[in-house]
Parts: sequence; structure tokens; C-alpha cells
Amino acid sequence: MKYIIAFFKKYKEIILYLIVGGLTTLINVVSYWIFAHPVLLNTVISTVLAWFVSVLFAFFANKIVVFESKSYEKRIFVKEMLLFFVSRAATGALDVAIMYIFVDLFLFNDLVMKIISNIVIIILNYIISKFLVFGKKK
Repeated sequence: MKYIIAFFKKYKEIILYLIVGGLTTLINVVSYWIFAHPVLLNTVISTVLAWFVSVLFAFFANKIVVFESKSYEKRIFVKEMLLFFVSRAATGALDVAIMYIFVDLFLFNDLVMKIISNIVIIILNYIISKFLVFGKKK
């Protein structure tokens, strides 16, 4: 048990990010499926709407739970949110490109590609959030 606690303390941020990333991915995939299948929107529009829903969740979850950014001072909060959304827009564009290329052009399974795309996006988003958005200021 002591080993588990020490492991969690050492890798707390990464573990929490993976949990939040998993929940964000779940929200993204489920949102995508709802928009693409019952609502019958096309792949790109469904991907963009799913991106927005999941990024909104991810901002607050990452700010509060993962990176423990405690500041709600208006200037800092707006800066974090702006950097977060801009960085997520860049990785969101990558998500759209992956989905368009592999689903619409190469006809791969949309849900399989959505999951693969999200794995790539999670890794990129962690790096950007850790060092740019919520990086500890000295």
C-alpha cells in the first residue's frame, strides 16, 4: 500500500491528467456519436461540436483538478482560458484533419479513428497545458 501511495504522489499530475483526459475523451466520443448518428450531422460538424463540449469540460477539470491553478483573478483566469482554448483549437484542427482524411477520404471506421485521434490529442494537450497554459510561474 505504501508503494501505491508513493507512486501516486510521484506521478499525481500525470495520473490525474490521464483520468481527466479519459473523461474528456469519453465526452468527446459520446458527443461526436450523438451529433453524427442520432442527429445525423456530417463528420466535420460533429467533430467540431464534440470538440467544443469536451474542451469546456477539460478547461475546468484541468484548471482545478490536474494543474491546481487556484487563481480566479480575472486577468489570470481569462489568460488561462484563452491560452487553453487557442491551444485546444490547434489540436482540435488536427482532430478534424485526422477525421476528415481517415474517415471521409480513406473510409476508415469513424469511432475507431475518433479514439486513435484522441490518444494523439491527449498527449499533445498535456504538454501544452503543463508548459504553456497552467505552467507554474516563478
